[in-house]
Amino acid sequence: MRTPRRQTLIHLAVLGACATAQAQTADAPNAQPVAEGSNVLSPVIVSGSRISARGFTQPTPTTRIDAVDMEKAAKPNLFNALADLPALQGSTGRTTSTNSTSSGIQGLSSLSLRGLGPIRTLTLIDGQRVIGANVTGVTDVSQFPQLLVKQVDVVTGGASASYGSDAVGGVVNFITDKRFTGFKANVAAGQTNYNDDRNATLQAAWGGSFLDGRAHLTASVEYSREKGVPSPRFGGAGANGRSWFKNPAFQVRPIGQTTDGKPQYISIENAQQFQYAKYGLITNGPLQGTAFGKDGVPFQFQYGSNGVPTGTGAVTGCITPFCIGGDLAGTVGGGTTLGMNMSRQVAYTRGSFEITPDHEVFFTLNYGKVDSLFTPNPGAAKNANLTIQCSNPFLPASIVTACAANNITSFQYGVANAIFPKDIEVNPVRTQLRAVVGANGRFDLFGKDWTYDAYASHGQNTIDINVDNMTLNARYNAAIDAVRGPNNTIICRNAAAAASGCVPLNIIGDVPIDPAAWAYIAPANGPRQYSRQRQSVASFSVNGEPFSLWAGPVAVAFGAEGRREQYYVLGDPYGNGVFPSSPNTPQYPADPLLNTAIGNNWYAGNYHNAEGAYHVKEGFLELNLPLFKSASLGEANLNVAGRHTRYSTSGNVDSWKVGSTWKTGVDRLRLRAVTSKDVRAPNLSELFAAPLVVNNTVNYQGTTLTVQQRTIGNVNLRPEIARNTTLGIVLAQPSWAPGFSASVDYFDIKVNDVISSLNAQQEVDLCVAGNQEICAAMDLVSATKFVTLQAFNLASMRNKGFDLEGVYRFDLGGMGLPGKLTLRGLATHTKSFVTNSGVVGTIPSEAAGVNLGNTPKWKGQFSQSWDTDTLSLSLSQRWISDGVYSNEYIECQTNCPTSTVTRPTILNNQMKGAFYWDIGGSYKYSKNLTMYFKVDNVTDVDPVAAPQTGTGYGINPFLYDVLGRQYRVGARLSF
Repeated sequence: MRTPRRQTLIHLAVLGACATAQAQTADAPNAQPVAEGSNVLSPVIVSGSRISARGFTQPTPTTRIDAVDMEKAAKPNLFNALADLPALQGSTGRTTSTNSTSSGIQGLSSLSLRGLGPIRTLTLIDGQRVIGANVTGVTDVSQFPQLLVKQVDVVTGGASASYGSDAVGGVVNFITDKRFTGFKANVAAGQTNYNDDRNATLQAAWGGSFLDGRAHLTASVEYSREKGVPSPRFGGAGANGRSWFKNPAFQVRPIGQTTDGKPQYISIENAQQFQYAKYGLITNGPLQGTAFGKDGVPFQFQYGSNGVPTGTGAVTGCITPFCIGGDLAGTVGGGTTLGMNMSRQVAYTRGSFEITPDHEVFFTLNYGKVDSLFTPNPGAAKNANLTIQCSNPFLPASIVTACAANNITSFQYGVANAIFPKDIEVNPVRTQLRAVVGANGRFDLFGKDWTYDAYASHGQNTIDINVDNMTLNARYNAAIDAVRGPNNTIICRNAAAAASGCVPLNIIGDVPIDPAAWAYIAPANGPRQYSRQRQSVASFSVNGEPFSLWAGPVAVAFGAEGRREQYYVLGDPYGNGVFPSSPNTPQYPADPLLNTAIGNNWYAGNYHNAEGAYHVKEGFLELNLPLFKSASLGEANLNVAGRHTRYSTSGNVDSWKVGSTWKTGVDRLRLRAVTSKDVRAPNLSELFAAPLVVNNTVNYQGTTLTVQQRTIGNVNLRPEIARNTTLGIVLAQPSWAPGFSASVDYFDIKVNDVISSLNAQQEVDLCVAGNQEICAAMDLVSATKFVTLQAFNLASMRNKGFDLEGVYRFDLGGMGLPGKLTLRGLATHTKSFVTNSGVVGTIPSEAAGVNLGNTPKWKGQFSQSWDTDTLSLSLSQRWISDGVYSNEYIECQTNCPTSTVTRPTILNNQMKGAFYWDIGGSYKYSKNLTMYFKVDNVTDVDPVAAPQTGTGYGINPFLYDVLGRQYRVGARLSF
């Protein structure tokens, strides 16, 4: 039953009053101020703006995570601590996309604000762009140096005018300690209460000054290993005793049957795919329901739901493709890796030299390697799509006799292929090399002080994705089609296959697989993708206060930037296609069975070649204008910014920002507002997608046409255009509550011209509806008919909601107790998140509160911390509110309306949220040694079932903790 709105609000209010998140408002008074006498070479960092003038209060909300917060989180990877922040929704990590072979984002730790996706969140280091670790251009936080990060600023508002493309949802800026002196180290280890995902972290950093303090050098090295959760392979059990896995799924009735008043969708547990069994199942005809076990012995398959096979492929009492219960031995959903085996190796150094007291030059070098390994699914299930001839010599005699008795020569067959000796393993390895050189300083112009910052960077990310134990479809189909040959030997029926090395494969029952057959269908050189991305950036900016108005100095920042992005991707010949002009290599011999024109020969993991590049030139100007300053009215400023950008692919585009803050005359009460036009330029993958041509059919004006389906990139894509508005109230340490600060911000993000891809029929329908841009991508009249699949600027999104943030810190000395108590809280309420695909026949979808997705109605993080000089204890909570499977579903039990494609009916549309407790603490054993511990998910809350319409692993790792209770202990050294 859905939690009433009043109960939810009361729940949030109580938690917010007594606890808060591990974050604080960057511009709240409890943030550390910069001393008046500090060197201009250590400028004030304001991540939501390019203006670094003292006293400037930016209108864009920014959440700051400092080193103390990161230490208390005690995560093996800083990414995990940040992903828990309420405004970050839809971030990808090592527990997401583990059921995918070809997505390219596996093992990628990328941050996403507002559920808009990592491609609309700009992630920076020290305000600088970082080379992407994926063809979409998103960065991998795991490649960043982490021990030297002193704070992370999360700008929860559009920032394209300040930083350029991709800052639609906001900016995450990692700020390093450039003046660190001394030595520090961190050693930690942990595991889950299921005795898996054992992890270890080793980090060390050193910093020193030379030449009377004019030269400074810092360096850090890091290694961490999280061994992950191994696949339990087949059956209905979760990994290592995780009893919560119940094979959830949706049973979906055909729309035509929903005139009976019953719902179309029903969520079930113990879902049984009745189109295959662990070691084989006859799925159609008079022998339907015959399964095979040890040594190929046939037996009657136990269908769930008391189902009885009909001989037509259907099963009474079941809804294709699921029954409930029965023989679950062949279930594959639970065999997906819950957490990848991932290692990080990072080395970082920064050096600087003061040429004069006012001018400094610097360099940074960064090496980061992230190596992940996981199993997307066990075996390689074939869902009733195989044909076995009754003459197959591997069949038991009883089945051959039954074939003859029923006058059939073949039957349909489905199998999970549990006889395969090894499961599919996907191994993405990302290696980053990045170098930066730059200068900063100050100069005098017309009697005014100005500061400048300039840098040039070059980065390269090499991404190798290696997939092992993958089968070639054509070879598999040839190998299972066996016949008796000369001397009663068993050979492959296809003569061309036999001549090119085909070895017969027995998939009838639990029988040992022939190693030669396995080597034939799953060659050692499995799917491979090698890609290299390069980014070169040159940037220059100037800050100053050229003159003053009646209310104070006018601050200005301006600058220019140039950037070039380039990539190329190489797929293996079997996936990409061994083109005639390409010489065959020993590891990829010629094979008449394989498609040498378009590839796509693998069961999964068909990678294709692609390449492309573009360059960007842009300039920006930002002004901070004081409006008034008086004792009665307080003080206010106007912040405006504009950026003009020229892309080599899509031409010119402008972004801008207008904001204001008003420090009212009311005790420490401040109002802020900002609205901006933000952009996201199409990325390399969207512009230059790998070309692919296959045959397909479409319906055009009532006629079915066979067409060439040509998939390519679209160099005519335009930038996405967003309008981002934020209104907020900030109360910062009023006289009646010293130590207390809070803020409430309303946000409204509208994104138009969203880049999205369509299928062939959707493009044809849009053309018929009058979309001339899409009509230009097809020819349905000429002899050679084709439809070109490209990304188009068709969709739109709008996300609205509230951010709440607060902190209360007070000394316990007045109560006769040592130390200080800090209560913190952070929550995001997504009121609405509507997406309109722009596709004919669809309706806008509402994602807010859809717990199968990324944006729950409420996401909160709270903590309570007691700190003394030697001891620290903290208790924290993470909260996801109750939600639904889909806001488009109509919930009903009886008298349901007839379902439609856009508004299906469902028996129960409720999906529970989650509440997690974490506890941690540290003890300062000596001046140089601090020991600590952390327990996450103390009560071992199980992930909520996330049913799918097909085979899936039944959880949503974007919202829920899927690993269980986790223990970590460690020690920090400092000298």
